[in-house]
Amino acid sequence: MQQFIGKSQTTSCAMDPARASVLHTTLALPAPAPQSGDALPPFWHQIYFWDAQPPENLGRDGHPKTGGFIPDLGLPRRMWAGGRLRFHAPLHSATPASKTTTIEAIKQKQGRTGPLAFVTLRHEITQSDILCVTEFQDLVYRNDPDPTKPKPAAPTARTDETICEHHSFSTTLLFRYSALTMNGHRIHYDQPYARNIEGYAGLVTHGPLLAQLLMLMAERHLGPLKTFTFRATAPVIQHETADLCLNGKSLWVRGPDGRLCMEATAG
Repeated sequence: MQQFIGKSQTTSCAMDPARASVLHTTLALPAPAPQSGDALPPFWHQIYFWDAQPPENLGRDGHPKTGGFIPDLGLPRRMWAGGRLRFHAPLHSATPASKTTTIEAIKQKQGRTGPLAFVTLRHEITQSDILCVTEFQDLVYRNDPDPTKPKPAAPTARTDETICEHHSFSTTLLFRYSALTMNGHRIHYDQPYARNIEGYAGLVTHGPLLAQLLMLMAERHLGPLKTFTFRATAPVIQHETADLCLNGKSLWVRGPDGRLCMEATAG
């Protein structure tokens, strides 16, 4: 797999302000919505730089098939495990930008539930010849779950938050976020697939959506972000209400049963 390290591709985007306005509405944020030319909140680049593939180029799960830019690792399930972001300068709507994605690392190992493959992508987003965002995206690939084996227990979340916000996730929210990010992963909208193939208890709330809400929470209470790191540890199922928590520069998402679903650090 070492021959794929350093492979890169670049995508350009016009940064349509209409998408920013729709995401603002989707997240039920207070007025006013970003206008043409405005600086965008952190992580809103997720709704840009689409990689829309024709149906024949999609895998079973709705993601683009491996074997193209990302090599075929022989494992059918893909999850966004976490990421590390550095915000160098704000991105602005209605100003063309480009994103260069590079395969930073590929690691394979044996986990408690079988073989795993970890792929780290480095995204560098530039606008007007200025580097605005550097993002390291961690993906994990694994086999389908064995229904005869118990699921690994999730870690327990902290309870020492100084600020806590309760969030619920409608199927409409999941659909709209999938559409805005061009995320075809069926676990977010196809309940029989999510349950019967990937072994979840229902539709899964997007990890990046949870990270987005944590970043907005961090900015409200800590000011503009320079860095943000997050790691997913357990899924939030669509029908659940989750607690978004903050203490100092630490943030986390707690499930209704007290499990830790995501942990993050703002800088």
